[in-house]
Amino acid sequence: MPSTKNLLAELNRLVENNSDSLAIVFEGRDSAGKSGTIKMLTKYLPPHLFSIEQSKKPSKRAMKNWFGYWNKRLPKPGQVRFFDRSWYSRALVQRVNAWCSEKQAQNFLANVSDWESQSGTRVIKFYLSISKAEQQARLNERKKSPLVYWKFSANDKLALDSFDRMTLAKEEAIGSDWLVIDYNDKRAGRKILLERLIQELRK
Repeated sequence: MPSTKNLLAELNRLVENNSDSLAIVFEGRDSAGKSGTIKMLTKYLPPHLFSIEQSKKPSKRAMKNWFGYWNKRLPKPGQVRFFDRSWYSRALVQRVNAWCSEKQAQNFLANVSDWESQSGTRVIKFYLSISKAEQQARLNERKKSPLVYWKFSANDKLALDSFDRMTLAKEEAIGSDWLVIDYNDKRAGRKILLERLIQELRK
């Protein structure tokens, strides 16, 4: 089996030879490991070839024109953009927390496939899957850590209460075109994800 170092070197080569508008999407529960995984994947990539779209609260204007908002954030040909949460937040965290209406969520689900296919962007989608017990342990560790305590937010407090609702939302939003990776063991999950990403980029 190739080492993580060798896999990252192969990722470099594939990104350097990429000519697509390429979006690599990461979704998952709070504390699943999205940000850390993106940091690992991009550590050695040439900075001019990639960018990262960080998770943030959208404006009221963005909420009203959801696909238009994301159209402006898709990468150009030859560029790779990593999405730490994405347009799918409408059908996941927004829906679960009632930040959008059910009508908005259903409209998104009905139209997202067509929007992606018409965007001209190649989209590779990962969902990082963790159990409720693992999420509880990670959130407790985050809250107590002298290094990353600042990551703990009001949303984290609600995450466990909404675990089952998120599961239902995930089952509706995450289709067969997604790569679902077991992230209960974060180290093992990262290597599996890296291997799957390379397989996708070789196609």
